Amino acid sequence: MSVIKFGTDGWRGVIAKEFTFANIAIVTQAVASYIKAHGLDGKPVAIGFDNRFLGHLFAERAAEVLAGNGIAVRLCDAPAPTPAVASMIVTAGLAGALMVTASHNPPEYNGIKFIPQYAGPATPEITDEITRYVREVESGRIDVHVTPYARASRTGTITAVSPRESYGQLLKRAVDGDLIRKACLKVVLDPMHGAGIGYLEPILQELGVQVLAALRNTPDPMFGGGLPEPSAERLQELARLTREQGADLGLALDGDADRFGILDPSGAYVTPNEVFALLTHSRLARQGMMKKVARTVATTHLIDRIAAAHGVPVVETPVGFKYIGQEILSGAGIGGEESGGLSVAEHLPEKDGLLVALLMLELRARTGRSPKELLTELGALYGSFVNERLDVKTTPDQKELVLQVMQDWSDARLGLWDVTGKTATDGVKLTFASGAWVLVRPSGTEPLLRIYLEAQDARELAGLKRALLEALGLSL
Repeated sequence: MSVIKFGTDGWRGVIAKEFTFANIAIVTQAVASYIKAHGLDGKPVAIGFDNRFLGHLFAERAAEVLAGNGIAVRLCDAPAPTPAVASMIVTAGLAGALMVTASHNPPEYNGIKFIPQYAGPATPEITDEITRYVREVESGRIDVHVTPYARASRTGTITAVSPRESYGQLLKRAVDGDLIRKACLKVVLDPMHGAGIGYLEPILQELGVQVLAALRNTPDPMFGGGLPEPSAERLQELARLTREQGADLGLALDGDADRFGILDPSGAYVTPNEVFALLTHSRLARQGMMKKVARTVATTHLIDRIAAAHGVPVVETPVGFKYIGQEILSGAGIGGEESGGLSVAEHLPEKDGLLVALLMLELRARTGRSPKELLTELGALYGSFVNERLDVKTTPDQKELVLQVMQDWSDARLGLWDVTGKTATDGVKLTFASGAWVLVRPSGTEPLLRIYLEAQDARELAGLKRALLEALGLSL
């Protein structure tokens, strides 16, 4: 059985086990076959990589395969954020890009994803087609074509480039730089040893933002022994420094800088749901109408209340920014997900942690208030929500049983809660008369059940969690 399977965001595997040079060549040949089948091989393809072990060599191997197929390559000369690599498609008119990254996964993983010519995540239709080519390569019906790196470099088929300047310009166009400069803001950074190192600081300096300190600001393929995921529990030192040094914000990025972590001046973590709500409210309050707002099925319904107050529809998508990206391409002014992905219409249809950092600085400059102060105001306007995500490890049999229970759900109540709706956009979601909801879905990248819950307050959330776990026969 093939180990190459595309999940929520590309294909990932353990280095030297599934993720090997041979398998990188297979995937890249499949991408090359896709590009040629769609008549795009007359344009170059960008290749980027993050700070993971052997990332630059995996990227070079992918470049050799594209070159072997007669496709010109623009290979990043250093680790680069995923959104920076995606931006090259727009700024240089490319056919697409390959990014060697496993994002926020553990250090022993690496991965690769194809970014099509619209500069956002590949849709399932595209990855399905690439997967069919993968199977043909594996069966021997399609050969892997390779041009050695040295030869392809001499002929100019492979060219080393940096997206730093053009990407920086793209980011600065998405915010009001003069407003940020006048505010004289101060921040503490934490790129978590990832690909965002050296990208955000120069932009902040141009915008007059003082960087008081930068944590984990050196490349490390082991990510300091932890996960490069900007969650509250992994940003404790950033929280301390943000509070003690009197910063306006603490800003963190994940391993490939497409996700964000935002800290209030108090050191309190601002969840991705809260960040999305703040930016949605700010944009609608200033701009008025937009065609639509997009959120995933697992994201807070506070977005719906904010959008409804401005007469703007909300589109609910399956989990994965590939779906949000398509909504941005078709007119959504802003789109986001609870896992830390967000972008806006005037930028890329790709999640971008650096963009969100700049947008939150702009919000701070515009309002003069902290995120937590602004959230208090949001609660007064639209009501409060609290939410939680549970990652439950189960056996394959237990996972199937739980999913079947949810799919077959027909009861009018869950504990004390009246069920008012059931959807199966991605997993199974139950909504309740109080405005609360629960979602149960299998992880697309790990052997887990993901359970999402949202309620009006902590007491309701705790009761809803107990009722759901009891109904599903699960324990934590």
